[in-house]
Amino acid sequence: MTTNADEPPARPRRAPAGAAVLREDVTEAIRAAVFEELAAVGYARMSIEGIARRAGVGKTAVYRRWRSKLNLVLDVVSAMAVLGLPAPDTGSLEGDLRLLYEVMSRALRHPVASQIIPDLQAEAARNPEMAETLQKAVRDGQDGVASKIVAAARERGEVSADLDLDLALDLISGPLYWRAVIIRSPKLPKGYLANLAKATAGALKAL
Repeated sequence: MTTNADEPPARPRRAPAGAAVLREDVTEAIRAAVFEELAAVGYARMSIEGIARRAGVGKTAVYRRWRSKLNLVLDVVSAMAVLGLPAPDTGSLEGDLRLLYEVMSRALRHPVASQIIPDLQAEAARNPEMAETLQKAVRDGQDGVASKIVAAARERGEVSADLDLDLALDLISGPLYWRAVIIRSPKLPKGYLANLAKATAGALKAL
């Protein structure tokens, strides 16, 4: 393309006047502060002021990104689904389940997670928007990995080709969540994860 030598050089484009440039490091600091604040005081007592103070920013920095406490928490919870869990590939259904359960167990028993999850579940009982987002976050993150485990087992011929996927996902995810989130057992019995993987694999093969 030719240019006229008499024309002035093009000026670099500028952001529109008044547009805020949101620094990613500040955004991540706020998200981390949300988890810490939730674990420390719970959703009901959590405030934008407390989050900003913990993140080391002003309240304006928070409000530039999220218009309310609920929107902020919903965004953070939804982001958890995007991260998800790594899909195991051990070569066997039981091996994949065992590795998945080990990762899930560590995540669910993390001190911050063990404080936050029950609190958000309680809030979800009162807030339909929270309930919908929390359910989607859990199912998107967990079911995506479980679906890959079932698909790999189908390819290896370990389970039926017409296996009910919804029932399979319930069987895979349900027991560990029940033990870690509902009962909140402080410590798993010896060999629990190995036995759970073996029992779940057997149940899936029997369907």
